[in-house]
Amino acid sequence: MKKIATLLIICALAVLIIPSAVVLPFSGQSKEQVQDIAASPASRSTESQTVARPPAITVSVVRSETKHTERIVLDDYLIGVVGSEMPPKFRLEALKAQALAARTYIMARIMDNPEAKVSDTVANQVYHSTAELKRLWGKDYAWKIKKVKQAVSETENQVITYQGKLISPVFFSTANGRTENAKDYWSGDVPYLRSVASPWDQLSPKFHNEKKLSVAEVEQALGVSLGKRNAGKTLEKTETGRVARYQIGGKTFTGRQIREKLRLSSTDFTLKRKGNTVTARTVGSGHGVGMSQYGAEGMAREGKKAAQIVTYYYPGTRISKMTIRPKEALVRK
Repeated sequence: MKKIATLLIICALAVLIIPSAVVLPFSGQSKEQVQDIAASPASRSTESQTVARPPAITVSVVRSETKHTERIVLDDYLIGVVGSEMPPKFRLEALKAQALAARTYIMARIMDNPEAKVSDTVANQVYHSTAELKRLWGKDYAWKIKKVKQAVSETENQVITYQGKLISPVFFSTANGRTENAKDYWSGDVPYLRSVASPWDQLSPKFHNEKKLSVAEVEQALGVSLGKRNAGKTLEKTETGRVARYQIGGKTFTGRQIREKLRLSSTDFTLKRKGNTVTARTVGSGHGVGMSQYGAEGMAREGKKAAQIVTYYYPGTRISKMTIRPKEALVRK
């Protein structure tokens, strides 16, 4: 029955937007009123009244170790994601920004397909159960889980929207000083995934990275022959200083292809060869698009709130609150 009730909430998840609110139709009699949330330095509180709460939304998670699918209540899932994706030692406002991104991501998936399943890996969002987090965190579990739960609780029902629709809230670890334009890493342009300055990342332990590979490893990964001296050259860079096109062994690759095939930290890389060793030096960690996690931490250290963080890294977006309304109220008469 719980599964059926949950599907009643989600199967008709056509999204309506009242200023700053995502309205989800529900076939029951309960209704939760809208609360606006301003994405500005000063928080603005408004009263909201809840007559009754609908059944909990659940997430179908395929556990990578057992291959079994677990149905997990949304908030429990978000606690597991935030605790896995961002260090709990980060400031609370950074963790709240991560919670907003995590909730937006999974709700967009569910609304697109109520029967959708997600993995517990980086293919979707990394997730660990509280029992697993307890084993991973050991003696630090109590204060870490309390902080993560607070981040999820204090952003309850809040999501990130652009022009009334849930966004694709991609995030990564560390920028090279600027985030990347989506069009320069993936194929399409996304208005809220455009480059912004991210100077805070220089404090990240992942800002500079170095990886050594044998010539044979590079040749096998790229399907090329390097000869005696060749380590390739950059043909073109993006506006953020990352590699757009790279020529090596007589072939031309995108920066993304080199990064993924050689498993480099970022597309801001240089390759240097000495004998049979190729040294890859990178700046930043991750694809570089969307919200920088270390940038979020840097902003939080400066006193910025979660709403300010996410609307900075996703330009033109705002924080909206999901609300449940009777399905009948959405029918035009």
